[in-house]
Amino acid sequence: MEVATEQEWQAARKELLAAERELAAHERRVTKQRRELPWVPVEKHYAFATDDGPKSLPELFDGRAQLLIYHLMFGEDWKMAYPGCTSVGDGLGGMVTHVNDRDVTLIAMSRAPLEKLVATKAQRGWTMPYVSGYGDDFLFDYGFAFRREEMSGIVRDEFDMGQLLRCC
Repeated sequence: MEVATEQEWQAARKELLAAERELAAHERRVTKQRRELPWVPVEKHYAFATDDGPKSLPELFDGRAQLLIYHLMFGEDWKMAYPGCTSVGDGLGGMVTHVNDRDVTLIAMSRAPLEKLVATKAQRGWTMPYVSGYGDDFLFDYGFAFRREEMSGIVRDEFDMGQLLRCC
């Protein structure tokens, strides 16, 4: 860690502030792009395992206008969920009511079988709805999960497939 004068720190802080403002502007542009994505009818039948039994994709909406799915990376043969996703999962329970109040259903979804999800949910004290996409193509069809043969060459955020397999 470099030790600097207060003037050097002020100059570096102003440079960082400019970069943060640029990043925020970029985030607003990307958010606008996301909201302008075209809608597409989902014609394929998807089935998910839930605490309340099997549900179709429309049933996951739970009577609300929109469905927000947090893909919590937890592969079917992993011992544990990805640590970064687990940390986000720790905070999702408190958001559910706020999101639901806005006519949006918030759920977490993983590839792991329901039994693993139920155990993880109990161990972590999670209260958010959590569904399993195990045995279904939904997460693959929409690009949230990849089959092993599709993983070669893919780098996701700060980890690569080797790190992912070591951690899980």
